[in-house]
Amino acid sequence: MLVSIDKSLRMYNEYSSQQTYSCALSKKAVRYLYMKRIMDIVLSLIGLALTLPFILLFCILICIETPGSPLYRQERVGKDGKHFKVIKLRSMRIDAEKSGAKWAQKDDPRITAVGSFIRRTRIDELPQLINVLAGDMSLVGPRPERPMFTAQFHHEIPGFKNRLIVKPGLTGLAQVNGGYDIGPREKLVHDLYYIRNLTFLLDLKVMLKTIKVVLTGEGAR
Repeated sequence: MLVSIDKSLRMYNEYSSQQTYSCALSKKAVRYLYMKRIMDIVLSLIGLALTLPFILLFCILICIETPGSPLYRQERVGKDGKHFKVIKLRSMRIDAEKSGAKWAQKDDPRITAVGSFIRRTRIDELPQLINVLAGDMSLVGPRPERPMFTAQFHHEIPGFKNRLIVKPGLTGLAQVNGGYDIGPREKLVHDLYYIRNLTFLLDLKVMLKTIKVVLTGEGAR
């Protein structure tokens, strides 16, 4: 059974003040992080220039279909437990969380028609290139979770906090190996493998596989 949001937040506050990491980056990976940041800046700038027309188009379509802002900002947990606001194209109704925060389900009735398409193609994630440029995220890394879910999964899954040793990513190994179709325990396995084997080649493989996921809609919800 899911723990309550209040209890999750209390657990998160306790855990974030006592963070230690049992999963360390190799010296080679630490050196690579400098090059990775340069790549993030260059590629996010190119990505924003190329995708801005699509972002604007879907902003218009979202506004036509449902009232409210086409963009939304949501608090997520980043590297070393730092909170930041992730930026996404809105894929659900404005009142989607009137009953509280919860993960999206398969055939979730809260998702709009435009939202279904942009989630399937991952277009809803494109504004996060701004987060990458700002340094809160990387192009590749574990996907950032909301504080209450981070607390809940930390409570339920040993080692879940180890994901926070690197910046969260716009895409990640877990996202190209199941995405929404796999649970947090399975995602953690992929995330820890990524962290322990962090190299340019692995990042390149994830980015290339992301293209396939976007084209096929694999793992979307």
